[in-house]
Amino acid sequence: MMSVLRASVSKASIVAMAASAVVLPLGAAAEARDYQVAMANMAYGPIPSGLRVGDSIVWVNKDSVPHTVTARDHSFDLRIGPHQQGRVTLAKAGTYQIYCILHSPMRGTFTVGS
Repeated sequence: MMSVLRASVSKASIVAMAASAVVLPLGAAAEARDYQVAMANMAYGPIPSGLRVGDSIVWVNKDSVPHTVTARDHSFDLRIGPHQQGRVTLAKAGTYQIYCILHSPMRGTFTVGS
């Protein structure tokens, strides 16, 4: 047996719902996202494009030796032990050059939009 449910909404309820709706202006900031970048075989993995201020990158060290994720502009410096992870939240727009203090061939660049 199938039943049909009917809901009635009064005009006052519609007005109340509309008054409590959140309206975002065009171009409003998107919700911050988390990304993951692996460090393996003595190299940084691919760094995602489309990064925005407020996003976070979780750096995962899959190697058996420690690594760093150090910004050339000194805005962050993560020291990450073997099989550990570290997080950086991107606070400002710009292009970041990174390197591992312990392993000079490990280098990378990524851009953060506003």
